[in-house]
Amino acid sequence: MSWRMFSYKSAVNNRKKTKTREWFDAIIFAVLAATLIRVFFIEAYTIPSGSMEKSLLIGDFLFVSKVNYGARIPMTPVAFPFAHHTMPITGTKAYWDGVEWKYRRLPGLSEIKRNDVVVFNLPVGDTVALENQEPSYYNLVRQFGWKSVNSQYTVTSRPVDKRENIIKRCIGISGDVVSMKNGILSVNGKVEPLKNTGQMPYKIQLKIADINFEVFKELGFTVNEMEQVDPFTYVANATSEMIDKLKTFDFIKSVALNVKPETVNDADLFPLDSNRKWNVDNFGPIKIPAAGWTVQLDSNTMPLYYRAIRTYEGNKVEKRGNAWYINDKPVNTYTFKMNYYWMMGDNRHNSIDSRYWGFVPEDHVVGKALLIWMSWDKEGSFFHKIRWNRLLKGIN
Repeated sequence: MSWRMFSYKSAVNNRKKTKTREWFDAIIFAVLAATLIRVFFIEAYTIPSGSMEKSLLIGDFLFVSKVNYGARIPMTPVAFPFAHHTMPITGTKAYWDGVEWKYRRLPGLSEIKRNDVVVFNLPVGDTVALENQEPSYYNLVRQFGWKSVNSQYTVTSRPVDKRENIIKRCIGISGDVVSMKNGILSVNGKVEPLKNTGQMPYKIQLKIADINFEVFKELGFTVNEMEQVDPFTYVANATSEMIDKLKTFDFIKSVALNVKPETVNDADLFPLDSNRKWNVDNFGPIKIPAAGWTVQLDSNTMPLYYRAIRTYEGNKVEKRGNAWYINDKPVNTYTFKMNYYWMMGDNRHNSIDSRYWGFVPEDHVVGKALLIWMSWDKEGSFFHKIRWNRLLKGIN
């Protein structure tokens, strides 16, 4: 064997990857591929609360499409793969906010439509008290005061794409006017009844006190959550379809929506304006901002649009005497740069949504919920924990 042949074989052997190097390269490739799929195409999501029942249940595992509305280019690009905002073990930040890109979105298949089920970043999640489960830092401050909250908890800020992910139904799109009266929603003056998959509280009056509650269970009621008012009266969450079936039974005397009267004021509702006596069942009308829409700025409109103009669109806003200044210039109108949406949960009396924190800006939108690929009930044996009738179920 010549020295040239020996040198060639030695070079080939030296370039051959070790098993460790092969595994390392494979893992890097898998992480990059999975990250690209998660960021630009589809992402898994889990339902953590009952705010969308009975459309979506606690324990539903979803696929959320980034393609439908157009994938959002990462605004905080330096981040740990597969972690959202917090590292799972250390509890530290899973991203570095030293590099932040402005909001951009790739072309999508469609715009957000009314009644789409949408995943988005919590608008009031820009500031959080880490040790508290309350989703809104601002609610904590209103309840306990700024000094108490900031001394008791670790308070931090989060960029848009690292705010908490939540899921709701889009009730109104940009330019719509939404309102609710006696628990019935209207969009642009047209009544929009709650779909059969959504829940409202009903007052149920019985003709007899002694009944078999298995009937309620078979209809889909959560019997142990039914509130007894007196021997003949119960308050229970139900869909309109469940109520229609219940009314056919002889032992039912009457069934009616159990909503708050207009005279009751919920002080913690958007826009936190003492001049508006609104509650979860009676509010509005509210016009949802649209890109290019110009609003007149006055004492009536500013409570509604102040946060959108200042926080979401990044302007300096202040009042000097009776005049409003934006970026140190006196103004009496403002033209919006982004589209906004009104999101609400299907479980209307068990949902913290736009009624509490207002509009959802377009740069907060993550994607469209498409499919339930797995559903897991915490009750029962292993086999019965799987909700077989929900597997591979489309979301509408």
